Amino acid sequence: MTTTLTEKTTPTTGTAPTAVPQADLDAFSGRMLAVLNGGSLALMISIGHRTGLFDALARVGPTSSQGLAAAAGLNERYVREWLGAMTTGAIVEHDPRAGTFALPAAAAALLARGGPINLAVVQQFIGVLGAAEDAVVESFRRGGGVPYQGFTRFHEVMAEQSAQLVVARLEQAVLPLVPGLAARLEAGIDVLDVGCGFGRALRWLARRFPASRFTGYDLCPEAVAAARAEAAPEGLSNLRYEVRDVTDLGETGARDLVTAFDAIHDQAHPDRVLAGVRRTLRPQGVFLMQEIRAESCLAHNLDHPSGPFMYTVSAMHCMTVSLAQGGQGLGTAWGRQQARAHLDAAGFGQVEVHSPEDDPFNDWYVARP
Repeated sequence: MTTTLTEKTTPTTGTAPTAVPQADLDAFSGRMLAVLNGGSLALMISIGHRTGLFDALARVGPTSSQGLAAAAGLNERYVREWLGAMTTGAIVEHDPRAGTFALPAAAAALLARGGPINLAVVQQFIGVLGAAEDAVVESFRRGGGVPYQGFTRFHEVMAEQSAQLVVARLEQAVLPLVPGLAARLEAGIDVLDVGCGFGRALRWLARRFPASRFTGYDLCPEAVAAARAEAAPEGLSNLRYEVRDVTDLGETGARDLVTAFDAIHDQAHPDRVLAGVRRTLRPQGVFLMQEIRAESCLAHNLDHPSGPFMYTVSAMHCMTVSLAQGGQGLGTAWGRQQARAHLDAAGFGQVEVHSPEDDPFNDWYVARP
């Protein structure tokens, strides 16, 4: 017997089945189709970014699949199918008579390299996180988590994202959050970056402020190796990276500035990390912490512009890497309230929270002893 949509029912425990109106079924199935198409486009946008297809299409203008493949140095058959996804997804425009494809001006500005921000960068997370799905599913069943080593390219994509949201904003938007900090850096102070990843923010600071001394700690050897390799050609004598578990910094009064860019919630024991940061700061020291802008209560995040993505990244990476170390698993959306409580418990006497209008996805905490 074949059941049609109009015959579907929703069983509820201890009661007779309740018929679902056809309009509700149609609306929800349409929403699921939109989700499927959106996820598919995210993967293809990621491929377009990684292969340089958006850059090539923006550069050459209207062209055929053969012309685009030649311009990007890629296989034409794959490029043709990619153009199919981009065209049906209303990202690329197609002229069937001329047999050409073109990237509209808005898409070129936001997907090709060279613009103020590249929205293709963040689309890469869908494929990166999806590659760890089997391991995360196993954690759903057995508990525990997936360690950093279970992820491919995560630090690489994070570094590319950080270059846009942190490094590009350091001079004009981030450093001014702490009055007088730029002058202190010019004079020469000791700086530590906790969870430095590829270390691009720290490298920019070391280049910009040669009188100061910069150290980056990260638990992941691959990230530290990449940071060292990227920094090597510049020969910055005031910069070094170390593989370190930042749970116990083992330092007292050693730093004038400690930074943590989107890193504290990933830690196994954020409370111990923050207590260590507090201990390593000198009396006039400052802790500058970037965290995802969110509330600690789910009900208050219902209108968050990237809520589903935020909780997905949490389950698929931030929370699970913490749990893999036997940690607290605070997750990406630990939120302002928990962040403030952790900073207070760590002994910070003054905490300011900045939510810049031109950076709607991040909060910046300025904490002092």
